[in-house]
Amino acid sequence: MDLHYGDILLPLNLPPERLLGVIRPAAPAAPEEPETIIGAALDHCAALISSFKAGERVVIVTSDITRYTGSDIYLPLLVERLVAAGIRERDMEILVALGIHRKQTEHEHKKIAGPLHGRIPIIDHDCDNPGELAFIGRTANGIDVTVNRRVVEADRVILTGTIGFHYFAGFGGGRKSILPGVAARATCMASHFAVLNPGEGTGKNPLAVTGNLEGNPVHGAMVEACAMVEPDFILNTVLSPDKRIMAAFAGHWREAHEEGCRYYAERFAWPLQEKADLVVVSCGGFPKDINVIQSHKAMEYGSQALKEGGVMVLLAQCRDGYGNATFFDWFRFRELAPFEARLRSHYEINGQTAYSLLQKAQKFRIILVSDLPPEEVRTMGMTHARTLDEAMAQATELLPADYTAYVIPEGGTVLPVATNK
Repeated sequence: MDLHYGDILLPLNLPPERLLGVIRPAAPAAPEEPETIIGAALDHCAALISSFKAGERVVIVTSDITRYTGSDIYLPLLVERLVAAGIRERDMEILVALGIHRKQTEHEHKKIAGPLHGRIPIIDHDCDNPGELAFIGRTANGIDVTVNRRVVEADRVILTGTIGFHYFAGFGGGRKSILPGVAARATCMASHFAVLNPGEGTGKNPLAVTGNLEGNPVHGAMVEACAMVEPDFILNTVLSPDKRIMAAFAGHWREAHEEGCRYYAERFAWPLQEKADLVVVSCGGFPKDINVIQSHKAMEYGSQALKEGGVMVLLAQCRDGYGNATFFDWFRFRELAPFEARLRSHYEINGQTAYSLLQKAQKFRIILVSDLPPEEVRTMGMTHARTLDEAMAQATELLPADYTAYVIPEGGTVLPVATNK
């Protein structure tokens, strides 16, 4: 079996008698051409799009390069519909929902916008520029919602992106294009702080988990913020493991998103009968393993199939390093209690992800196949390996002779869910 690592494939040598199964999503191949799928979704919004008027300013929010969404396919089709409704291209802008991520390069803008590049302005959101931000309200839990001024001043706002699992917001897509996508840094931090239970040392809220929206406090904050913006509609894709558009959902920003989340969960949750001693996980290659923050998703999902104290071999190239300059700094805390205390007093989204990673590094034994420096991997509580073969040799030394294993070729996509709860 070959597993993705960056842009290449690495062969996995695993004794077949040790294998409990290969964990893959039940998602079928895309039944139609992506243009047909997007067109059908936009047909649901035909009446709404026809209400757009010439001269109105339209802002289309889309994801950055760390999340491939099919934007190079759906953005031109969306713009075509808007032009047919009378909106001039010069009255449109594409706003990249960076959240607190880095700015995009010109090459990355071209990949995001596809054939629209050079025709429609594409602007990166800047969470730290007060001149580009506007306060629009306060949530029920007291979060000040400040977002990109472009979505506040636009006549029409359209949210685009892709739906997938998220390890504490439940699912990506939909409302997440606003918060954290185009929100101020302080707003992002405050909303994500809801992942922690009230009270020192009480840890993470049990409802802020992968695949759950009901009662999820982080999702709740995102929904309130999105309602303040009142987007005209969303267009969200669902991608197959090979990154083809297999479904699309368009319509009301909340209803269409929830419909897409149900569709996704039915196809990308894997029923788990028993846990294993070893889990070999690939993030799915570039861009899912572009950095540590993105690769953490595969680590989180894959850990659901692993016995406590078991071994995980994670393939994550991390060509872009950590994904944020402050992420690695959090690992000056080697124990969870002082880490959590600092996180509560000086909350950062990157710190939350780092805390979650350290939790797993202490609960399991994680061997990371990566381009990262070995000493930095050790600082994060993991073992470094240069190759998959080296990682498997290290894992074998840690495992019992009769160990059991799962292989997860697309770890950033599929969620193992225990069926014997």
